[in-house]
Amino acid sequence: MASINRNSWLSHLCPDEYYERVEAIAPERLWERGIRGLILDLDNTLVKYHEHHVNSELLRWFDRVKSQGITCCILSNNHRRRRINRIADKLGVQFVARAGKPRRRPFLTAMHMLNTDRHSTAVIGDQVFTDVLGGKRSGLYTVLIQPRSSRDFIGTRVMRCFETGIVRYLTTRGYVRLVTGHE
Repeated sequence: MASINRNSWLSHLCPDEYYERVEAIAPERLWERGIRGLILDLDNTLVKYHEHHVNSELLRWFDRVKSQGITCCILSNNHRRRRINRIADKLGVQFVARAGKPRRRPFLTAMHMLNTDRHSTAVIGDQVFTDVLGGKRSGLYTVLIQPRSSRDFIGTRVMRCFETGIVRYLTTRGYVRLVTGHE
């Protein structure tokens, strides 16, 4: 795979890994990489936008993550705290609502909750300009996920147009490749 100059603006938008869905990520591989804490986006990463249901495959994946010894925290820009709390309870994780990603502070707050540092924490999310950029600005390992749904908050829909072009550029140039199944 090609590498990007670390000082390039593009390096802040290029995820370290790119998956079709969160369940395709092997927790064992994260552990081997030294990851002990995961900061996860909620909408269109773990569940569809506005959805309250957590599917059984995602629950099994969280069980695998926890059995690996990795702790998790949901970090969401969403303002609907009760909805986030219900989903976090179902998954047995902590959360931060109204985060204000891509600012660094919410990522530092999540790492404090996880009792991890930047070397042992990864960010998983479906957006380049919030999850990947915020994670990179905080010095974290970043994993981009394809969105679970095309339904989004209006501001996110606008940004998706730019993100689609950036992701296409990154994949065609060989900076990142999409993993579609378990690897």
